[in-house]
Amino acid sequence: MNTSDKVLIIGSGVAGMDAALMLSKAGKKVILVEKLALTGGKTIKNEETYPNLDCSTCLVAPIQQEILQDSNIELLTLSTVEKVDGYEGNFNVTINKVARYINAEACLGCHMCYDPCPVVIKNEWEENLIDRKAVYVPCTGALPNVPRVQAEHCLKLNGQDESCSKCVDACMFAAFDFSQKDEKVDVEVSGIIVATGYELLDVAEIEELGYGKFKGVYTSLEFERLFASNGPTEGALTLRGSDVSPETIAIIHCVGRDKTGYCSSVCCMSSSKHAHFIKHKLPDVKIYNIYSDLCLADKTYQKFNDKVSKESSEFIFQTDRNKMKITETGDKLSVSYVNKEEKEDSLTVDMVVLASALVPPKNIEELTNILDIERDEFGFIAVEPHKIGSVETSRAGIFVAGCAEGPKDIQSSVLQAEAAVAGILSFPVE
Repeated sequence: MNTSDKVLIIGSGVAGMDAALMLSKAGKKVILVEKLALTGGKTIKNEETYPNLDCSTCLVAPIQQEILQDSNIELLTLSTVEKVDGYEGNFNVTINKVARYINAEACLGCHMCYDPCPVVIKNEWEENLIDRKAVYVPCTGALPNVPRVQAEHCLKLNGQDESCSKCVDACMFAAFDFSQKDEKVDVEVSGIIVATGYELLDVAEIEELGYGKFKGVYTSLEFERLFASNGPTEGALTLRGSDVSPETIAIIHCVGRDKTGYCSSVCCMSSSKHAHFIKHKLPDVKIYNIYSDLCLADKTYQKFNDKVSKESSEFIFQTDRNKMKITETGDKLSVSYVNKEEKEDSLTVDMVVLASALVPPKNIEELTNILDIERDEFGFIAVEPHKIGSVETSRAGIFVAGCAEGPKDIQSSVLQAEAAVAGILSFPVE
C-alpha cells in the first residue's frame, strides 16, 4: 500500500476514534496510537453526557467495538510516538509499543488473574479512589477487554520475586507471555491527526480549596467516577472511605480559571449535570452551585441549566473567586466566599466538588517537540491563525482535533475531527 493511503492518529478518545472511522470509510488505512491500555478517552469516565443525559458508555461502546473490528484500523495501545521525520504526504514515524505480557488472542477477559496478584496499588484511571493489581484493566467495561501487566509493579518483572507466578497459575487459557518485549514500530504515513485530549488542572496547587487535605473535597473527574455505575462504588454516592451519603454538597465553578487565563467552556454544564444527577440519586440532598460566571455555549445548554437551577440546585453568585476558602471542622466543610452584596459569607456542607480548568496533557511539550509543531500561549497545540476554524498545525500535513487544541465539548471535538479528516483527504493524489 502507498504511503498516501495510510494515516496516523494519536489518541483514541472520541475525536480520534471518529476520525479513524471516517478515514477508514474513505478507504484509508489508519494507525491509531493510544498510550493507555483502553480506548474511549475521558468520555468513558462519565456516567452521562449532557444535555440529553445519554449513557456515555452506551454511546461510546459501539464506536469502540467498531474500531476493534475494522480491518482498515490498526490499534496500537500502550504506545507512544517517539520520532517523526519527513514531510506532508510522506512522514516516517517511529512508535514505541510497550509489552502487555498477555496474548490478546488467548485472553477471554475473565479477570481470574486479578485476585491472586499480591501487588496492591492505587488505580489512577479511577482517580485513585480504589486499588488495583499489577495485572489489571483500568475499569469495568474497558475495551479492549484484555488486561495488561505493568512491569514496574510486577514482582516477577521488576526483580523483587522472579519466582512469582500466581497470575499465570490462575489463568486457564495460558494467556500470559512474559517473553514479550517492548518494541519499535516504524510506519510511513501521508498525514497525522493529533487528538490527545486534556488533563484537569492540579487543584492541590490552590491551597485555599483544601484538595488533598480534606477528604470531603473532590475533583470533577473523581465525582464522575464516584457516581458512575462502572466506577469504584458502582454508582453509590458516598463520602470518601465510608458508606455514608452526603446531605449537603457545594459545587464550585471556575476553579483555576485565573491561574490558566481562559474559560474551559465545559465546566458549567458538567456542574449542572452533577447537580441534576445528585438530586436524582439523593432527592433530599441540598445542593449549592457557587459561580462567578456562566458559560452556556449552546441553545440547549441554557435550557438544561435553567431547569437545574429551578429544580435541583441553589445557584449562588460570588464576586471574587480568589477569596474563596475551604476549611474543615470535624466531619463538615466550611466554604467561605464573597457574596453578591460584596460581603463575606459561608456555607457548611458535607462534600465539595471542584469544577476545575481543563489543561493540556502532561506530555504535550514532549509530543509537540517530536512532531515539530507549535503550541499556543496556553500550552495547547496551536492552529494556523490566518484561517477561521482551522485545524491545521504549524507543520504541513499534521492536524489537531478535540481538546488537544483547547477545551471543548464532545460535539465540537467531533466537528474538529471531521475537519481534520477533510484536510487529510484533500492531499494531492500522486
